Amino acid sequence: MLSQVCRSGFQSFTQRLLPRVQSTILSRSPRVQPSAIRHVRSWSNIPFITVPLSRTHGKSFAHRSELKHAKRIVVKLGSAVVTRGDECGLALGRLASIVEQVSVLQNQGREMMLVTSGAVAFGKQRLRHEILLSQSVRQALHSGQNHLKEMAIPVLEARACAAAGQSGLMALYEAMFTQYSICAAQILVTNLDFHDEQKRRNLNGTLHELLRMNIVPIVNTNDAVVPPAEPNSDLQGVNVISVKDNDSLAARLAVEMKTDLLIVLSDVEGLFDSPPGSDDAKLIDIFYPGDQQSVTFGTKSRVGMGGMEAKVKAALWALQGGTSVVIANGTHPKVSGHVITDIVEGKKVGTFFSEVKPAGPTVEQQGEMARSGGRMLATLEPEQRAEIIHHLADLLTDQRDEILLANKKDLEEAEGRLATPLLKRLSLSTSKLNSLAIGLRQIAASSQDSVGRVLRRTRIAKDLELEQVTVPIGVLLVIFESRPDCLPQVAALAIASGNGLLLKGGKEASHSNRILHLLTQEALSIHGVKEAVQLVNTREEVEDLCRLDKMIDLIIPRGSSQLVRDIQKAAKGIPVMGHSEGICHMYVDSEASVDKVTRLVRDSKCEYPAACNALETLLIHRDLLRTPLFDQIIDMLRVEQVKIHAGPKFASYLTFSPSEVKSLRTEYGDLELCIEVVDSVQDAIDHIHKYGSSHTDVIVTENEKTAEFFLQHVDSACVFWNASTRFSDGYRFGLGAEVGISTSRIHARGPVGLEGLLTTKWLLRGQDHVVSDFSEHGSLKYLHENLPIPQRNTN
Repeated sequence: MLSQVCRSGFQSFTQRLLPRVQSTILSRSPRVQPSAIRHVRSWSNIPFITVPLSRTHGKSFAHRSELKHAKRIVVKLGSAVVTRGDECGLALGRLASIVEQVSVLQNQGREMMLVTSGAVAFGKQRLRHEILLSQSVRQALHSGQNHLKEMAIPVLEARACAAAGQSGLMALYEAMFTQYSICAAQILVTNLDFHDEQKRRNLNGTLHELLRMNIVPIVNTNDAVVPPAEPNSDLQGVNVISVKDNDSLAARLAVEMKTDLLIVLSDVEGLFDSPPGSDDAKLIDIFYPGDQQSVTFGTKSRVGMGGMEAKVKAALWALQGGTSVVIANGTHPKVSGHVITDIVEGKKVGTFFSEVKPAGPTVEQQGEMARSGGRMLATLEPEQRAEIIHHLADLLTDQRDEILLANKKDLEEAEGRLATPLLKRLSLSTSKLNSLAIGLRQIAASSQDSVGRVLRRTRIAKDLELEQVTVPIGVLLVIFESRPDCLPQVAALAIASGNGLLLKGGKEASHSNRILHLLTQEALSIHGVKEAVQLVNTREEVEDLCRLDKMIDLIIPRGSSQLVRDIQKAAKGIPVMGHSEGICHMYVDSEASVDKVTRLVRDSKCEYPAACNALETLLIHRDLLRTPLFDQIIDMLRVEQVKIHAGPKFASYLTFSPSEVKSLRTEYGDLELCIEVVDSVQDAIDHIHKYGSSHTDVIVTENEKTAEFFLQHVDSACVFWNASTRFSDGYRFGLGAEVGISTSRIHARGPVGLEGLLTTKWLLRGQDHVVSDFSEHGSLKYLHENLPIPQRNTN
């Protein structure tokens, strides 16, 4: 009777658990779109997606970006990943997420293997349940009472827990993988299985056969019979590594199976240079053999047999065997749902083990250098910062031939790969370099009164004075595409404002960017602040750079609308200054001048159609249709070979209209223009607010009252009257240059020059002042007197 009660109790426990597993998986199960299927093969009539993957095993991958080529992958799940926080039972939601990711990669045609902990924890949960049931039955039989006394649970032996938990753990994995039409197989091993040559060959053959049949092997140490843990003395060998925990098992398995990638999931973000949680602990992005001396290891995880030191030794052993390794966090709720797929995609997650050290500094080191150099730059005298910029301007003209030669290489390599508008942006010329030099000298002149300028002075009380002064923002990250001329402009503005600078240019301008950066550092060297401006040449993805919230204070994207949107989406805790689109409008009023309209439209659209301040939509007052003015506009656009797209209203007026516009919210960036008809100035304003991007909008009219109404009511960063949209530019505004045009409403708006790269801090100078002196019964009173601001000599 007692055994029947126990069995029925555990059956009911299992019946409650499996539906939870299935519902968890079904709620997370991805929907595969037909368009995503490239090739379809099948095993047992079950189709799955494959992607072409090929790699000859030998050396480990040198860079994260190469991990996407990994064909055979081992994922090791630590005890802290698999078990709940109370160490009694499994973290079902986390496991379901991991199975989903493994299934996605398996269905891409990769060969996935799991090394999993969790049998002891699952067995402990099961045995506790059995013990509670048996104790409750015995107590009820002996006492004859309805209420139960508090029952003590004896300490459970780990091997017994493993024996009781293995079957349940595997049943869970089978239920999970079945939801993705994937079969799983369990393999239990011990250290002897690797040391006995025949057993090792058998194990190797079994694993290869399972992978061939598209089955996911789930490997675990046979904890029911495994001997007690021994010291890690043998982990130093290259040819031998004992299996004493799942870290060493995963490393041994990865090398035996010639695996491309080993992912070790734990309860920490990766490897830190000191114990996680300590004040100075920093996550190590890339770990190289020989770096162990620079790391201080802490205590091991709350569960499991191995600590981080064991993981590192096992990872280095696998790395020497030709397998790449990443140690990452598999428990964090914000990242665990995609940590495995992120690693395979090459994203900066956890610690990547590599045998190839980069020639230059890491991006983290560059960020620190930019921070340190920027602070030194901010302490220079204004005249010294101006001298650096003047020297850079001279170098642009003196080294013109070298710059143009490097730019020619970029253009030759980009020919046929880049569209014509992007090639125009990539191209440098003597006139461009001369204009750049002039702009830089304007920046140098304006930098005399930038950092440290007093904006406000207040006498709080007697001998207590407050000042608000301008200071640099900190470290700027500027990401730009196909615009090498952007580099010296942004560098000069950063120098003038005392900011450290990280530059990430497009690979299409690598030769031009390299020489321009060298010239910038040469100019900085005259006052010993060479490291204030850094060019990121590593393989860092933009998304990874946007995660460096502890090193970067402001991100400024310069490029396509898609680039800006991607950066705004990827930025984690870092403000982004910029605009996603430059949909600029020009409204031609019924009282517009015939002579002015065609000049303004031609200049706004045709002078440089790839620019973000180029005209994209022309709004025509309906009274101007079928007038000589309208005909002149159309004739001029035809001569300039501008393709016209008709808006809905404009198309309704025409018998044979141009192609109707697909969207009124389009930035063409080429010789294409949308024309739409409006009924009034208010109708034009409403259209701009609905379809514009708050960049630059223009009215052409001779009626001053109508013009002022437009200027006051259009809510854009730049609003003009009878002027080309192309004036929306830092250089043309007299700012010297710009880091970009911002359409945001906080901090800076419109062309952002020197002023937009400054913030403020408050300086309070007192004489032993305390707040209690200003209380109701205190001896002092607040004065809050405005004081005159001293004028600085800017000559």
